[in-house]
Amino acid sequence: MEQSISFKIGKGSIAHNARDFTASNVDSNRSQYNIEYVNKDLKQTYHELFDDAVTKYNARQTRSDRTIPNYYEKIRMGKQEKVFHEVIVQVGNMDTMNCLGKNGELGKVILDEYMKGFQERNPNLYVFSAHLHMDEQTPVMK
Repeated sequence: MEQSISFKIGKGSIAHNARDFTASNVDSNRSQYNIEYVNKDLKQTYHELFDDAVTKYNARQTRSDRTIPNYYEKIRMGKQEKVFHEVIVQVGNMDTMNCLGKNGELGKVILDEYMKGFQERNPNLYVFSAHLHMDEQTPVMK
């Protein structure tokens, strides 16, 4: 069976991905089949990744108005960067890989394998949140 795989850049909703609330496209009766790979606090992740670099940067500044008190807030309030990028990965579509159909479990297996090797294949990216959703129309990784 031949299937397509699609990658989409999403707007990013950490609360939706972690199922802190149930959106209209979610069947909450199937949420128990979701897989949570990583779910770290974003602000804490920023501290872990950037505090040393910000401290070194601030130490070199001669003017206090050029120091960065909080890198997360600097990025959040800036106009050029996004705080994080969301990539949505899906195999097939709702007709060929529907969660309720015979191929739904195959989609889950494919995306599970994809996620388990992602960090090794992409060492320059940092994953702080990753979820496989089986409670939507098709298995989808966010």
